[in-house]
Amino acid sequence: MNAAVIFGLLLALMLTGMPISISLGLTVLTFLFTMTQVPLESVALKLFTGIEKFEIMAIPFFILAGNFLTHGGVARRMINFATDMVGHWYGGLGLAGVMACALFAAVSGSSPATVVAIGSILLPAMVKAGFPKNFGAGVISTSGALGILIPPSIVMVMYSVATNTSVGALFMAGVIPGIGLALVLGGVAWYRAKKFDYPRQPKASMAKRFDSFRKSMWGLLLIVIVMGGIYTGLFTPTEAAAMSAVYAFVVAVFVYRDMSLKDVPKVLLTSANMSAMLLYIITNAVMFSFIMTNENIPQALADWMIGQGMGQIAFLLAVNVLLLLAGNVMEPSSIVLIFAPILFPVAVKLGIDPVHFGIMMVVNMEVGMCHPPVGLNLYVASGITKMGITELTIAVWPWLAAMVGYLLLVTYYPPLSIFLPKTLGLM
Repeated sequence: MNAAVIFGLLLALMLTGMPISISLGLTVLTFLFTMTQVPLESVALKLFTGIEKFEIMAIPFFILAGNFLTHGGVARRMINFATDMVGHWYGGLGLAGVMACALFAAVSGSSPATVVAIGSILLPAMVKAGFPKNFGAGVISTSGALGILIPPSIVMVMYSVATNTSVGALFMAGVIPGIGLALVLGGVAWYRAKKFDYPRQPKASMAKRFDSFRKSMWGLLLIVIVMGGIYTGLFTPTEAAAMSAVYAFVVAVFVYRDMSLKDVPKVLLTSANMSAMLLYIITNAVMFSFIMTNENIPQALADWMIGQGMGQIAFLLAVNVLLLLAGNVMEPSSIVLIFAPILFPVAVKLGIDPVHFGIMMVVNMEVGMCHPPVGLNLYVASGITKMGITELTIAVWPWLAAMVGYLLLVTYYPPLSIFLPKTLGLM
């Protein structure tokens, strides 16, 4: 009964067009004041202890690093490198887009940042080279979603905060599925380019390839610093985030010199705004999770599902459907923070690995970012391409269908996610 009241109130508030963070906060306060005997002191204490986690500090640092790289010339150099490597294949610029998105995702941790940084440079180049606009939009919108799967990932940090799963293990678990999804998206781009005989770029010489690699090396080094530092135990994921922010600042201002010192305050302010918004969502989601636990809703759900004879296969299918539906009306951060605390205890009770479950949730979020009405990547791509959301939805469907197929593979083949962290001794 209480669960129905909580979710009914949350849904009603969201349908009014209210931001998800405020909807969560009002749901929590209304329920606390009218239907529970929980003392307000414990609520205040929970608010502070909920965001007093070391891992949360990684979020503003990764956002800051991504903004430095977006405003600096890192994206342009990565695109040049990717184009020189694969531009002569069928759909060469499309493949370069997937490759550049994968590389940029590995340094920014954010999907919208990846779409903006790569799309704003590559899409005009693709149209100029003779590619249809919808092909370029489809490639960039879907490949930009790699930002939340290829580590470092802000969404993975949020899953870690919500479920107390190791961030390091999640980061390493995202590597193989991330590369696999990049190959799938690249495969779709190659197939469509070959089918419709889209133009190909001249093959770059080895000297030109080496030159573009040398120029993009400072950006690519950030991947080595973050992943290598975590893997070798040199620093924690949170410390890696701080390192990446400092490194991105040095590269953008002093190495590439695409950004002057007077631009830095603007980047800091933009990052602070984004961080404050996410932290506000986290704070309200922590309270929402506290209410759910206090009312024993996750445990009751777990007992009911097991009582119905629902095994791993049926549960994972139900979770996928639920998360794909949630992706229609909510953005990834909110989905993870609301649903992870509810579904996680059920997954653990059914013997599903927490890291595998986290990666499955993240792949779901990726699909949600690429379809309407709330697909964040579509809105970002719409701003760049000047295409309508309906037009963009038609453009992305071949890649979106491939992503749903890949989601099923990730869901039902756990070694894809857990092989690398197990091999590295992180699990």
